[in-house]
Amino acid sequence: MWTLVLVPAALYLAGVARSRSPWPVGRTAAWLAGLGCLAVALTGPLAATHGDLRAHMAAHLLLGMVAPVLLVLARPSTLLLRALPAPAARRVSRGLRTAPVRVLTDPFVATGLNAAGLWLLYGTGLLTAMLHSPGLHLLVSVHVLLTGWLATAAVLALDPIGHRRGVVARAVALAAGAAAHDVLAKALYAAPPAGVTGAEAGAQLMYHGGTVVHVLVAALLWRQWYRSRATVRDAERAALPTPA
Repeated sequence: MWTLVLVPAALYLAGVARSRSPWPVGRTAAWLAGLGCLAVALTGPLAATHGDLRAHMAAHLLLGMVAPVLLVLARPSTLLLRALPAPAARRVSRGLRTAPVRVLTDPFVATGLNAAGLWLLYGTGLLTAMLHSPGLHLLVSVHVLLTGWLATAAVLALDPIGHRRGVVARAVALAAGAAAHDVLAKALYAAPPAGVTGAEAGAQLMYHGGTVVHVLVAALLWRQWYRSRATVRDAERAALPTPA
């Protein structure tokens, strides 16, 4: 499991060293912090619990919500394009505009995949099987990380992506994903999976922790919109004729 942490950290730092322009330290810190959340969720005490839904939800929040936000803020695709030679960067840029990538990075598709995966995990017997199978636990954890990352990247659209909708559409997709997450938490509180302990506390942690992360993402989206509007206003002022 440490390979999932150390290799991306080394690759990112190598990209920073090869970047054709100075790379903000805050983005590097966000990447390493996101990988730190991944390490805690997969290798720390939270990963060693069996049947404790509260501990599982703490790991879920780190892996599927907090880590994706930090990794998206690190803008790895932008770094890749800056670190690669120009011909390779153009090939990557063309790849980001292909039809499959455009579909997957649509915010409604990405948030739908994320929500559907969570409902499949907690609405079937997959959770019980995962808690007692290290191999299945790793596969499901990687899926939760990737779908959470994809949904967050599609909503915030900080990196070059194949499908960039307007802010309103991305806000609607975020709200729909948050609603699906909250309804699932309430369903787990009312009817917890069989064979788990700490079900009520775990469901409450999922609900309240998810709300905090969704509000944070909404704040980041609002900040992005505000800055874009400020840029438009500045451009409009600059275009006004200068009084004689």
